[in-house]
Amino acid sequence: MSFTIALVGRPNVGKSTLFNRLVGRKLALVDDTPGVTRDRRVHEARLYDLRFQVIDTAGFEDVSDESLEGRMRQQTERAIADCDLVLFMIDAKSGITPNDDAFARVARRLGKPIVLVANKAEARGAETGLHEAWGLGLGEPVPISAEHGQGLPDLREAIIAALGEDRVFGPEEDEAPDDAQLALVGEDVFDTDEDELPAYDASKPMRIAIVGRPNAGKSTLINALIGEERLLTGPEAGITRDSISVDWQWRGRKMRLFDTAGMRRKSRVHEKLEKLSVADGLRAIRFAEVVIVVFDATIPFEKQDLQIADLIVREGRAPVLAFNKWDLVENPQELLAELREKTARLLPQVRGLRAVPVSAETGRGLDKLMQAVAETHEVWNRRISTGRLNRWLEGVLAHHPPPAVAGRRLKIKYLTQVKTRPPGFVVSCSRPDAMPQSYVRYLINGLRDGFDMPGVPIRVMLRAPDNPYAGRARKKK
Repeated sequence: MSFTIALVGRPNVGKSTLFNRLVGRKLALVDDTPGVTRDRRVHEARLYDLRFQVIDTAGFEDVSDESLEGRMRQQTERAIADCDLVLFMIDAKSGITPNDDAFARVARRLGKPIVLVANKAEARGAETGLHEAWGLGLGEPVPISAEHGQGLPDLREAIIAALGEDRVFGPEEDEAPDDAQLALVGEDVFDTDEDELPAYDASKPMRIAIVGRPNAGKSTLINALIGEERLLTGPEAGITRDSISVDWQWRGRKMRLFDTAGMRRKSRVHEKLEKLSVADGLRAIRFAEVVIVVFDATIPFEKQDLQIADLIVREGRAPVLAFNKWDLVENPQELLAELREKTARLLPQVRGLRAVPVSAETGRGLDKLMQAVAETHEVWNRRISTGRLNRWLEGVLAHHPPPAVAGRRLKIKYLTQVKTRPPGFVVSCSRPDAMPQSYVRYLINGLRDGFDMPGVPIRVMLRAPDNPYAGRARKKK
């Protein structure tokens, strides 16, 4: 991208609405409640022929202490330091407030180019707010309506005037869009008759979602991984609301980490804003490849923890457990043995699930966690040739054939893999409807052990073989 724009201003002036308008998708949560946005979000954006990165920031509060509002202000100041241009947004309908005046004084000291944007200019009485905006000393305000898309041509001209045509229309890089794999939930497997299949590509980028209950340490974990205070953290539960993506590299491999809002039990979620946050987190799970479930090691395996893990398995994602706050544990060896026993007992649907004790506060265990993520991702992408599968199936059928149902033994013809991400198999058998689920689970567990596929969902479909004579009436002699 040729330049970066930061959207700043006091709470509830429409920064997230303009952010969604510029990126062309409803990524940021929008609500009438002031202070919805807390973390800064970065994404590629466009405004007609302009291409740039845009940063959505928390509402600017005139505080400098270590309160939540003070930490939000620090995040906004970091966004301003990283950007090339500041779009300072005001609410033309409400007029200028003391917070607007305070930020105008701060902005003038920072020395960054500033474009004053008067949002909600379509409202009745907005002309008064436009006249008041001149008093901020930031130049002529640009009237727009982020909700309805009005005034965007004038905003484009103001951006060009502030940065100059050479900077705005500089040479663009040819980049493959990261969104090309968003809808990818399973890859078809081809050439499965060959025993030699393409090896796992450990250089491809990976999408990782971090999920868990509120105050489990998800944002702190991401900050510890990337080595900077990128996400807002603190002792308060429920700080994160949006699903924020962070680009990072681990051992030379590109990663995109998604921080999500804490997920409470459904019966306790009443506010509209929290429902939006949880829905945003669920969307991050569906688009991720590996999902790290962060448990609080001091109170692990709450019912909600198990429901989150089960949801990830049902969505077909690759789960990894992180027992966080390990620095607070008094008897680590004893507790670790207990937690691993509970993991195997309470989550049998993903036998062999990788679980790693970590401390986001001290940095302990983070490299082991990422190693577990990489290994799980490789298993999730594993391909097995049809020849190997059916040689394995011969031994399984000889050792434990399918049971007889209604006096007739079920017959299995062959087994083949049709999907990866997660691994999916088709079993061709007689009377698929009569096959007991216990035998299907036996096949799944056998596949895990026989082909080293621990800790990921495995899908098995039963299908009757095609009968070329089906539907033909027998001719009478």
